[in-house]
Amino acid sequence: MHDVVNLAVIVAYLVAIAVIGLKLSGRQRSATDYFTGERSLPWWAVMFSIVATETSTLTVISVPGVAYGGSFSYVELAVGYLVGRILVSFVLLPLYFRGGFVSAYQYLGERFGRHTQGLASLTFLVTRLLAEGVRLFAGAIPIKLLLAEFGLDVNYFVIVLAITAVTVAYTYVGGIKAVVWTDFLQMGLYLVGAVICVVVLSLQVGAGGWAAAWDAGKFTVFDFSKPILTSPYAFVTAIVGGALLTMGSHGSDQLIAQRVLSCRSLSDGRKAMIGSAVAIGVQFALFSLVGALLWARNGGAPLASLGLTSDQVFGEFILRDLPMGLSGLLVAGILAATMGSLSSALNSLSTSTLADLVQAWGRWRPGEETMLRVARWMTGVWALVMVGFASLFTTTDDPVVELGLSIASYTYGALLGAFLLGLIVRRADGVAAFVAFLATLVGVGWAALGISIDGSPLAFPWFVPLGVVITLFVGGLISLVRPRREPAPTGEPEPAVPA
Repeated sequence: MHDVVNLAVIVAYLVAIAVIGLKLSGRQRSATDYFTGERSLPWWAVMFSIVATETSTLTVISVPGVAYGGSFSYVELAVGYLVGRILVSFVLLPLYFRGGFVSAYQYLGERFGRHTQGLASLTFLVTRLLAEGVRLFAGAIPIKLLLAEFGLDVNYFVIVLAITAVTVAYTYVGGIKAVVWTDFLQMGLYLVGAVICVVVLSLQVGAGGWAAAWDAGKFTVFDFSKPILTSPYAFVTAIVGGALLTMGSHGSDQLIAQRVLSCRSLSDGRKAMIGSAVAIGVQFALFSLVGALLWARNGGAPLASLGLTSDQVFGEFILRDLPMGLSGLLVAGILAATMGSLSSALNSLSTSTLADLVQAWGRWRPGEETMLRVARWMTGVWALVMVGFASLFTTTDDPVVELGLSIASYTYGALLGAFLLGLIVRRADGVAAFVAFLATLVGVGWAALGISIDGSPLAFPWFVPLGVVITLFVGGLISLVRPRREPAPTGEPEPAVPA
């Protein structure tokens, strides 16, 4: 009976969120409305959408596991995130709003030409598919565990396909408005779920459990003892690397930039961007608290002795130790995080494909109705491709939150570096930007796979700073030896790039 009620709660949520998403989105009349909501969305809704988009299942199921085996050091990253988002708000956002863009990469097209714009867009598309594939897989983990309680051994692929189908139902029709408003509701659901877990665990462990976790250092935020180059949670790594990582993710990733571009003004965009950093810090603390209390509940037992991985400990507690109905609500919360990030990804993939590839390269200028149909069609196509990418990660044993961030970190340095090259190096042209972008992708890839420090790989937050340095160095060097040329606007002839 317990599992039947939980499953009923989950099914009810899936139906409700699809219906609500369609109702709140209203009728889409143009591609601009589909992609940016005619820039009419309130900043607070966009702020929560940003948080829901970046949170996903990775945070919900992985951060408690990280805190279980460590401390609150993950919260340390949020301080770097705040610094980075303040910089994005005052350096990059004015470029997007001034240009009236629907894609962040349209600035690169205006500054360096369509070759660099297309390369940046392709890089974003591949990165987002890989990173979102990890998130989709993470969302399928608790569903598979729940179905196993019924004696059903359902393949991860089938679960991923079902989650994607429900998400597409409202994203396909409602566009960015459906994405933002459902993100807002879904964020509320998984936060309520986390608070419920804190209350239940607190009642189970009592004051003694809190004291034991405190004495064990589970509530430690800043860690000055870990090696700077190899630990993502060392103080300098978290602050400096975290700041540049969030500049890359929130300043040069279409997934987040598109949310901000749906705000009514630059001022509202800044409020949404900076406010999201504060909110994500609160979330990190909340889910880290869940992990610390789980540690106290288990008497500090190592995860290996319990037969669990860091990504399973929270899901196991949800399914086996919460009262009837609450387990289903928490699993629905995890699904909410998964669907929030997935719907955002599908909409941004469709936007970038149309604005940065089809229009910039095909010189195609159809009417609004045709554009809207194509935008929806692309959303459906990307959904199918996303399911295929998610299946690539069904055998990973790594903590998925770190894997997801690592994938994104490989390319954020090149993306952010291209924007900074356009702002800082005035002599840089399309050739310099294109070559520097490629050099950065190769350089960061080599660093990720080839650099080992005392047997440990370079920590993922350092990939973005490394990428920015390579881009600025290579792009600046090429600019010095090439004759000065004025940057060509998108759609006009530009300096040839290497084939």
